[in-house]
Amino acid sequence: MAEHDRDEGEAPKAPARVIGDVLIVDDSAGHLRLMASILKRWGYRVHEAGSGDQALEVLGRETIDLVLSDWVMPGMSGLELCERARALCVDRYVYFILLTSKTERADVAAGLEAGADDFLSKPVSAEELHARIFAGERLIASQRALEDRNGQLAEMLDTLQSLYDAIARDLVEARRLQQSLVPAGLKRYDGAEVALHLRPSGHVGGDLVGSFAIREGQLAVYSIDVSGHGIASALMTARLASYFSGGSRNRNIALERTDTDSIRMRPPEQVAAELNQLINDDLETELYFTMAFAVCDLKTGGLKLVQAGHPHPMILRGDGRIERVGRGGLPVGLIDGASYEVVEERLMPGDRLVLYSDGFVEQEDPGGAMLEEEGMAGLIRDSGAMGPEPALDRLIEGLARHAGRAEFDDDVSCAILDYRGRDPGAPEAS
Repeated sequence: MAEHDRDEGEAPKAPARVIGDVLIVDDSAGHLRLMASILKRWGYRVHEAGSGDQALEVLGRETIDLVLSDWVMPGMSGLELCERARALCVDRYVYFILLTSKTERADVAAGLEAGADDFLSKPVSAEELHARIFAGERLIASQRALEDRNGQLAEMLDTLQSLYDAIARDLVEARRLQQSLVPAGLKRYDGAEVALHLRPSGHVGGDLVGSFAIREGQLAVYSIDVSGHGIASALMTARLASYFSGGSRNRNIALERTDTDSIRMRPPEQVAAELNQLINDDLETELYFTMAFAVCDLKTGGLKLVQAGHPHPMILRGDGRIERVGRGGLPVGLIDGASYEVVEERLMPGDRLVLYSDGFVEQEDPGGAMLEEEGMAGLIRDSGAMGPEPALDRLIEGLARHAGRAEFDDDVSCAILDYRGRDPGAPEAS
């Protein structure tokens, strides 16, 4: 049968039907009955309204998929009904066809602005009505498929948000745990004071600072910066902290037992070499770290230091001079079998040793210029008259002024050792 010969009562061969309920709005009872008869034979559930107000009542209580509304009606026009229907049915898309004899471009534009999807000229042709309903089927099917995908995406986002919230809670706890690796407050030893500061750029970071002493009057202070950022680097710092914990050889890689069964510090270059071998042999990781590790003899002020790829430590002398210490060196864990060179200095009472991570010297100002060592030396000199703890605060304040903000691009850590000179008659430090 040719398309133009199809009987008006034959149902349209639409794709999988998504339009179920159709609302016909017309002040002409005869036209209502005619349109309802055709649509019912096509299998649609038909609702009728003789005015715009009645149509809004139906839209408020029924799930309508398609509205066929006359444009010109007493009271509320089809155009106004379309606008109010769009405002009412915000939770679902209703396909809206205006039935009209209006053909002027301005009228069509007004209908589109009101939210109409399509227009049918009166008297309505069944063939054209078929085609317009098919178009509505396609649009609503696409709209609902999009809504389904959006719903699935929303569920996925909710799941991801839940996971993110759980991870965020874990990271907050991890930050607290990492901060606990660096004791707060001033650490007093017999002949020296040490203050430590650690500030990750994110929840957790890869910096570590610390100090410990043994009875033989030796004090170790160190600064470590693990490559990368985030959780993997933080786990590495926790592992490294365990290597420097406790006062026994079994728990601290920097300690060794003497022939007289006492405990002493290992030379810093041996500490770096053993850590390097340990990471290359035992730890399956691509991470490495830079380190400055110093041992101070609290009796004499003698200082032995190894610089393994870390920024140059600085000594602020009692007279205000800044001395840059170290010769560079290879990072730890980067090259198997690497060796490290020790540097020897002597601290006098009133001298200050500062170890710091590259988060200081590589911090950029708003114009992109890094602080660099010269700027770091200026910050150290500016805080020289203060005790170790307020000096750390002053360093961070100075870095924030340089950066132009309180948050920094990288992890920032620092260890300050103030050498006071040991009382020869004082008991040995523990």
